[in-house]
Amino acid sequence: MIASLHGEIIKIESDSLIIEVGGMGFRVFVTEMTRVTGKLGDRIFLYTYLVVREEVLALYGFESEDEREVFYQLLGVNGVGPRIALAILSSLEVDTVRKAVISDQPALLSRVPGVGTKTAQKIILYLQGKIKADDRLMETMKIKDIDSEVLEALTGLGYSVIEAQSALQSIPKDTPEDLEVRLRLALQYFST
Repeated sequence: MIASLHGEIIKIESDSLIIEVGGMGFRVFVTEMTRVTGKLGDRIFLYTYLVVREEVLALYGFESEDEREVFYQLLGVNGVGPRIALAILSSLEVDTVRKAVISDQPALLSRVPGVGTKTAQKIILYLQGKIKADDRLMETMKIKDIDSEVLEALTGLGYSVIEAQSALQSIPKDTPEDLEVRLRLALQYFST
């Protein structure tokens, strides 16, 4: 198995990067964030996972071992293939996927394009018990109900879950727990 790649980005495609390693170009399917931040000529290191199908070998690359681990766990869910698993990691941060599983919130997962309610519920059921919460994750899980409403409002306005989470994180810690105030501050994140 190819566990990692370290090379130069020689081409950026719609869903992958071509990385030259030792004179060979490897097509590596990556998350949207990795693809967008990659620049031609950049050197990149990716943890990889090789998916072997009947007639296809596909290489998936991740910036962290955590991402690769969650990708692998998602592949164990009946009905979740590599494309859906990558879409989940392109739309949600690793900790958000873990939070959704631990706190039994399939609605977070079903916001990902291509993931319906039933698939989200399957993911939750399959991964419960397999994903453990460490102290750092438990601290970040203390999302306030008001912030859940802000997140829902932002995604309802068309922002992706990742964009909405970034906007939530930009809200100062001492902000009052008022929906309108928090939503206004979150929207200001997008105007900067």
